[in-house]
Amino acid sequence: MRVRSIGMAVVAAAALATCFDAARAADLSGLPAFAPGAASAWTVTLGAEGRVVPNFEGSDRYTVVPFPVFDLRRAGTPPSFHSPYDGFGFAVLDTGRFRLGPAFKVRLPRNQSDDSDLKGLGDVDWALEAGLFADYWVTPWLRTRAEVRQGFGGHHGIMADLTADAVVPVTPQWTLSAGPRLTLATTAATTPYFSVTAAQAAASGLPVYNASGGVHSYGVGAQARYQWSPQWATYVFAEYERLADGAANSPIVTRRGSPDQFEVGLGVSYSFDMRALW
Repeated sequence: MRVRSIGMAVVAAAALATCFDAARAADLSGLPAFAPGAASAWTVTLGAEGRVVPNFEGSDRYTVVPFPVFDLRRAGTPPSFHSPYDGFGFAVLDTGRFRLGPAFKVRLPRNQSDDSDLKGLGDVDWALEAGLFADYWVTPWLRTRAEVRQGFGGHHGIMADLTADAVVPVTPQWTLSAGPRLTLATTAATTPYFSVTAAQAAASGLPVYNASGGVHSYGVGAQARYQWSPQWATYVFAEYERLADGAANSPIVTRRGSPDQFEVGLGVSYSFDMRALW
């Protein structure tokens, strides 16, 4: 999996370098400082994560990949809670208790050269998933979230994530959170990763299989976050997913992998204010 790790490192490094260059340019432009809550200012959060993830979805072997971190909010507003399961996004409607906005996730490519278990199954390209998210705080400590995204590239199906997190500020610096996850997927979103065509069966030795949509996975996640200052924060997290339905019954999983999928990671982020360009 070194090829995929290097590729993700290049993407993450390029994205972070571009964002930090923009931030530095903003700092050097001589713009005046912004008062908290100023309408013309935004708070930008940039960072990086290191994640231990399955070699491919359904694999029982793991690799380390880097991920960029990005968030945007009105200056003077408190930081929004994010779980590692959330997609990238920002709120265009925010009442404090309810947030609505665009959501994006990037699905890594799956190359048969990356893992011997994929031999004969062909490659699946990068996929960008774009859609909407909605957050609703049932109580001050319980956030629920729904994301619905359309895939482009590696798959053209629809994915939906439904999550809930109990968010508990243990101290002014420490925040703990945990809760259940459920992911739904259409057949078009499942097929490229879990179906086995006749040609692939002949090349891989696996039986022909037509993956269907439905409940894609269910699981639970937890996170511990420490706010060192208004600018710097670090966090660690763990996520567990159990593949279900069409994904779990694929011979790629039953014969060469596992329906139990684990992910752990740690991250660091830095927040700063900058002038809006609109």
